[in-house]
Amino acid sequence: MDKLKRELGLLHIFCIASGAMISSGIFILPALASMQAGPAMIISYILAGFLAMTGMLSQAELVSAMPKAGGTYFYVTRSMGPALGTIDGLLTWLSISLKSSFALVGMAAFTTLVVDIDPRLIALAFCSLFLVINFIGIKEAGRFQVILVVFLIALLLLYVIRGIPVVNVRNFEPFMPHGIDSVFFTAGFVFVSFGGLLKIASIAEEVKDPARTIPRGMILSLAAVSILYVLVVFVTTGVLGSEKLGTSLTPLSDGAAVFMGGWGRIALGIAAILAFVSTANAGIMSASRYPLALSRDRLLPAIFSSVHGRFKTPGIAILTTGIFMIAALFLNLKILVEVASTVLIFTFIFSCLCVIIMRESGIQNYQPRFRSPLYPWVQIVGIIGCWLLVVNMGKEALFIGSVFFTCGLAVFWFYGRVTAKRDFALLHLIERVAAKELVKVTLESELKEIILERDDITKDRFDKLVEESTVLDIEGPLPVGEFFKIVAEKISPKTDVDRALILEKLLDREEESSTVLSPGLAIPHIIIDGEHKFEILLARCKEGIVFPGKDQLVHTVFVIVGTRDENFFHLSYRQ
Repeated sequence: MDKLKRELGLLHIFCIASGAMISSGIFILPALASMQAGPAMIISYILAGFLAMTGMLSQAELVSAMPKAGGTYFYVTRSMGPALGTIDGLLTWLSISLKSSFALVGMAAFTTLVVDIDPRLIALAFCSLFLVINFIGIKEAGRFQVILVVFLIALLLLYVIRGIPVVNVRNFEPFMPHGIDSVFFTAGFVFVSFGGLLKIASIAEEVKDPARTIPRGMILSLAAVSILYVLVVFVTTGVLGSEKLGTSLTPLSDGAAVFMGGWGRIALGIAAILAFVSTANAGIMSASRYPLALSRDRLLPAIFSSVHGRFKTPGIAILTTGIFMIAALFLNLKILVEVASTVLIFTFIFSCLCVIIMRESGIQNYQPRFRSPLYPWVQIVGIIGCWLLVVNMGKEALFIGSVFFTCGLAVFWFYGRVTAKRDFALLHLIERVAAKELVKVTLESELKEIILERDDITKDRFDKLVEESTVLDIEGPLPVGEFFKIVAEKISPKTDVDRALILEKLLDREEESSTVLSPGLAIPHIIIDGEHKFEILLARCKEGIVFPGKDQLVHTVFVIVGTRDENFFHLSYRQ
């Protein structure tokens, strides 16, 4: 498998997530949200941010345990299986791409205020630029993102500082003109504003020290952006009033014009363009990693997992994502937002479910560096709260979301079901509850490899010997002589030593002194002729092996066979 380069740090992560969130959620959606909930949309933003936090904490835990490309797709597949993983991967790729298209639409709308050009041509030009930047390298795309977000946050802070003194409290009356239901509906509508958190998880494989960096970046970006959202919406509503805000295509620019004059309108117009540019750039960066991850698991054709030899970026996946974003420019804006939000809400639900399944499955190699606090209550609140948002999204969004869900299932049924077979944590959980053997150790092995890669642990010779060692599950009870015959037959081909000689040495070693070290455990160790030979065999016998002179049966045996020059290898390899 071609590997991606780890080149992103904490600042890059913070700016990718923040820049991805600060765009439509603050420069366009306040107008649409005001039409639906009035000044109470402030509560909608707070509620959406709170529910996003439950998903963020779950994702932070998952990504600290499994920092791989594909983000939520990877976790869902390893937790709930390839069928749901395929659906989640395709839908999340779709959602992030739609949100990025939304950003291109908004950017083009603001740019036409300065230049009289068809907005679709502007969107197409910028999308092509971002494709080139992302193709050249993740580091270059990350640097570009940092520059954009630093200027963007500075302009928004200026807007808030200058706007708070001129807020008119009367503009908040009536506060909730359309009732409490509109607040919940609007919370689901603006939930797309927090989708940038997903973008960090999808590029985890390209982050330095991801187990530490990504959770920190997620927490910092969600906190900073949530505060900015509330402050900016408060100022804009207080300056313009709900009626005027609801009819504005450029709400922040109109608000800035009230208390900063013409130059303020221009400054916030520039801020909007920067925000949409950063969202579209981050969208291509992260969305393209979903088809890459699906392809690696053989749930999509292998071409999507190809990595460019020089730039170390998934070129085909990036190009495909860009083409889809351009095609999405022709969709209805409101439906675009509703569908993207619906998919994102389901993704946060899946993240909460994944944490519960992974923790309760008893998988030993699930070892997150960051653990979600208040488990499982955070996850339960997230699942219930996000589901209520979905219910309030309306039939149109649910219908379109169901269509996409069915399409994702069809892709798995007609392609992935045939090409991919995978162990997943839900089977381990069912096995644990039902006390039936359903799974192999493939997921444990994969998670072990991820831990080694995550923590930059280099395997030495002993690690590889243990991985390649023979493992026997033997039916018993049986005497030690019969057991040693089985061992000699297995060890002989690996050491090029006659099995009769190995059996003789094992029996002689047992006669010299017992190799039973503790109740239930024995470690026979013999020396063979030659140089640089060392083998380990692990045997398990539930009914027990009978060793001479021992009252208790032995259930676990480690057999060590090596030449004299390797006599102490197993004792000194870590020193």
